[in-house]
Amino acid sequence: MKIPVETKPALWGAVVGAVALAIVGFSWGGWVTGGTSEASAAQRVNAAVVTALAPFCVEKFQHSTDVATNLEALKKAQSWSRGEFVEKGGWATLLGSQSPERVAAIASACAELLIA
Repeated sequence: MKIPVETKPALWGAVVGAVALAIVGFSWGGWVTGGTSEASAAQRVNAAVVTALAPFCVEKFQHSTDVATNLEALKKAQSWSRGEFVEKGGWATLLGSQSPERVAAIASACAELLIA
């Protein structure tokens, strides 16, 4: 069986084109690997959960005893420690088991809503 002479350059052109397409696609085309898309999706889910649960934290704070005193103490606290204040008060701990990072994020979002 004889292969035409033009076949070898055509195959090499296809290989080089495929490599160039992959490089351009991943660099500028917005293509991502499965791991990158999973990480991005997890970040969006965590942000959505925090956004959804922060108002419940605010309501829990507002229905606690000594609301005025706690709100005054929260406003006096440094901005970086307000989330810790809410977390230590137990207002950010909602039903179900939450990871410590998520509770801290909920507490920070709750503190921002309370101060605003």
